[in-house]
Amino acid sequence: MPGRTCAPAEAGDRYENVHVGVQRAREVVDLVPGDADRARWSFEVRTKRLDDGLDFAGPFVQGRRGDRFIYLSWGSVREGSFHMFRRAKLHLADVDSAVLESAVRAGALRCRVRMTDSCGNPRCARVRPPDAIWT
Repeated sequence: MPGRTCAPAEAGDRYENVHVGVQRAREVVDLVPGDADRARWSFEVRTKRLDDGLDFAGPFVQGRRGDRFIYLSWGSVREGSFHMFRRAKLHLADVDSAVLESAVRAGALRCRVRMTDSCGNPRCARVRPPDAIWT
C-alpha cells in the first residue's frame, strides 16, 4: 500500500488521509487506510453464459456488456467524507478464459493487485498483469 499521503497529479497540495475502497454503483464502500498492510474485499459477481462468452452483473460491476470492470477508488477522508482523486480499473475481460472458467466452476475469482505504482503513489487507470494477477 502506498501510504496515507500522496502527491497530486499536478502541482498542488498533497492528498492527506488517503484511503482506498471498492465502488458499489456510485458509492465507494469498505474503505481501507492507504498505509494498511493490505486491503481485501469480498463481494458477489453474477455470471451469465451468452453465445459469445460470459457476462457479469452485480452492484460492484461497472461498465457495459463486453467491457465490464471493478473500480478500486482512492481518495482523501476529510471531515467524515470520502473525496475521490483517482481510480484503478480491473477489467474482467483481462482475465484469462481458462482462469475465468475455473473460477465460475469453483465459485470464486481472486485478483491480487499491486496497489502502489512505480512512483510510490496509489495505482490508477487500467491495471493489467503483472500488476493485477487473476486466479
